[in-house]
Amino acid sequence: MGEKMSRSTLDLGNGSEVIYFEKFLPPHQSWDWLKYLDEGIPWTRPTIRVYGRSLTQPRDTCYVASEGLPELKYSGYQPVVHLWDEFPPLKDILKAVHEALPGSRFNSLLLNRYKDGSDYVAWHSDDEKLYGPTPEIASVSFGREREFLLKKRPTRSSKVESPRGRSKDKHSFMLKHGSLLVMKGYTQRDWLHSVPKRASALGVRINLTFRHVQSSGC
Repeated sequence: MGEKMSRSTLDLGNGSEVIYFEKFLPPHQSWDWLKYLDEGIPWTRPTIRVYGRSLTQPRDTCYVASEGLPELKYSGYQPVVHLWDEFPPLKDILKAVHEALPGSRFNSLLLNRYKDGSDYVAWHSDDEKLYGPTPEIASVSFGREREFLLKKRPTRSSKVESPRGRSKDKHSFMLKHGSLLVMKGYTQRDWLHSVPKRASALGVRINLTFRHVQSSGC
């Protein structure tokens, strides 16, 4: 990781920004870590509540965080909290992310495993209060590349814009093996993101989403 990594930056406007490092991790190391993550993480596929209905989450998950942080809850589900020392390779990946993003201080990690193209994550934003008003969220991908979509939250004014103007409100990234995508500023307030179903996406994808949880005293 000593070489300077190439990065592309997408200015979404109004204080929102996305940064993408296509070749964040060396390929051989990425494959080793994929194998470890696939076999060594205590994955679970929980039941969640969406629009009042109970359903099985369409991907496996695991949650890691520093001790003493507020508990994470989403869609009626509260994951078991694992500590960093249980999974030393995750600490190595976290170190690499911190080196790539000077000033970042991530203390929690949500892992997701997509077994194939039928696993997905629906449109949402990571705007929980425990992340603060302008969270920096770093997403590292391993395995099968998948499409990552962004779209602007609909507003009253956006409904009267011309079709040409609306094209700027949707973006797509192909998240490759060993890549890093970072959402910054007001992205979670003003934008939604998803990883849609793709029948052609054969093979497992594992995604590590690093975040900073504010302590109860903040």
